[in-house]
Amino acid sequence: MLKDLFNPNPRKKYITLPAHTEYSSAVQGSVGACPKCGKLNREEDLETSFKVCPECGYHYPLTAGERIWIMTDENSFREINKGLQTTDPLAFPDYAERVSKAKEDTGLEEAVITGTAAVNGEDVVLGVMDTRFLMGSMGSVAGEKIARAFERACAERMPLVFFTASGGARMQEGMLSLMQMAKTSAAAARFHEEGLLYISVLTHPTTGGVTASFATLADMIIAEPGAMVCFTGPRVIEQTIHQKIPQGFQQAELLLERGMIDEIVPRREMKEFLGKVIALHKVDSNAF
Repeated sequence: MLKDLFNPNPRKKYITLPAHTEYSSAVQGSVGACPKCGKLNREEDLETSFKVCPECGYHYPLTAGERIWIMTDENSFREINKGLQTTDPLAFPDYAERVSKAKEDTGLEEAVITGTAAVNGEDVVLGVMDTRFLMGSMGSVAGEKIARAFERACAERMPLVFFTASGGARMQEGMLSLMQMAKTSAAAARFHEEGLLYISVLTHPTTGGVTASFATLADMIIAEPGAMVCFTGPRVIEQTIHQKIPQGFQQAELLLERGMIDEIVPRREMKEFLGKVIALHKVDSNAF
């Protein structure tokens, strides 16, 4: 159940979700000062605003469970591709321990959750990444789950919506991790050949191999306000070119201006926006 996707560790508390659904879970506590404007936000303020600062509109990060609860119709989410287990193919030092700790701390099996759901009454296959799990990095299992989500959507003739949040490829798996870029890109290409709708929603941060593969191969690319979207982070770029990059260089607003993304949609409007886009595509597809 979705309540199992939330962080069970009482030391990490973010938001309280209503108890009217079996897929919601109480994750309580104060978030503190807004990282953007410094406003001290009370817990109840963020509950009613979907973890968006009421003062400046800063979008706090969401867990995968919170994202699913906010974006899907009540009790509609059903997880798929469960039970895939991450291995340690390179015997990388401390990797197995880090994966085990990430599972314990987050209650997740991997950095990606996939499933079927309804968004504003429209059936979709849904994917959500969670940066709490090794910074949402894409290893072999994460890549496999992403590819299988495309395959499931193709088999069911359903739209695919993917919320990305990632630090990129998982270095502890070496080349096997980098190969997931090709795997997920190929899955996206096969999906496109079927004429089905793929919507990518870029959330903060979406970087590295995720940006360079399936995240930016969608029919429609949406971003949350202020999301950092890039291949290489600003610190690495500045160290390489020995220059200070402009403020907002890799933020969604500039990327929209330069044509890399199609729309910026605030979180509170995202569910309705996605539902309308999916419904319009369905009408258009039935016309031919």
